[in-house]
Amino acid sequence: MTTETTFKQAYGVLLKHSEALRKQSEPNIDELLNIVEESVGAFKVCKSRIAAVEAALEKALGSAEGEDGLGSEAGGTPAGGRGPR
Repeated sequence: MTTETTFKQAYGVLLKHSEALRKQSEPNIDELLNIVEESVGAFKVCKSRIAAVEAALEKALGSAEGEDGLGSEAGGTPAGGRGPR
């Protein structure tokens, strides 16, 4: 996988390979190495994109909490004293 591969493309590779493996009645060893290599590359792309989205969300939500004054430093815990589960 190249760094230009999108999440959707990489996820499609994972779906294609998982379906191919599921449909096999006996393992095709000649194709297995290629499937594993492509799947690992696709997994890395997906994991990287998910991490980037999580970081962006944390940054955006952190900025939003700071703006409304309800951040954890300001006692922004919901009624009942419990935070998110």
